[in-house]
Amino acid sequence: MTPSRQQGFTLIELMVVLVIIGIASAAISLSIRPDPLQGLRKDAERLAQLLQVAQAEARVDGRPISWRADAKGFAFSRPSDDGRGLDQFKDDPQLRPRPWESPSIKVHIEPGPRLVLNAEWIDAPLQVQLSDGQHSLTVQRTATGVVRVVALP
Repeated sequence: MTPSRQQGFTLIELMVVLVIIGIASAAISLSIRPDPLQGLRKDAERLAQLLQVAQAEARVDGRPISWRADAKGFAFSRPSDDGRGLDQFKDDPQLRPRPWESPSIKVHIEPGPRLVLNAEWIDAPLQVQLSDGQHSLTVQRTATGVVRVVALP
């Protein structure tokens, strides 16, 4: 009788392969870093869309809409129907007050300290610069009302 030789891999060989795969996958996952601009870009794109919505609402309604922001978030407001206060859009699904996605945002508005959207079809261009301390993006509105996000050097 001839002794039969086993075919296949030993347990040690399989364990060595698993350890190598584990080390390689850990190295790959540590080398992949999230985009540092992702939160800031998301905030800027969302703001651009909401500024367009607010501009359209101001044109339809005829009342100016103000936008204000701080390090925690932003909100839209307009004079109330009776003229005795402000409508803060608390129940509006689109223009309700919102927090920033990024942890702390600095906002700079050009020109002027506040942003007001009125019913005019052609208005002065404006820029809202959003900065997280390391990176910055700018939301621009042209005189014709086109809103876009740009990265200024």
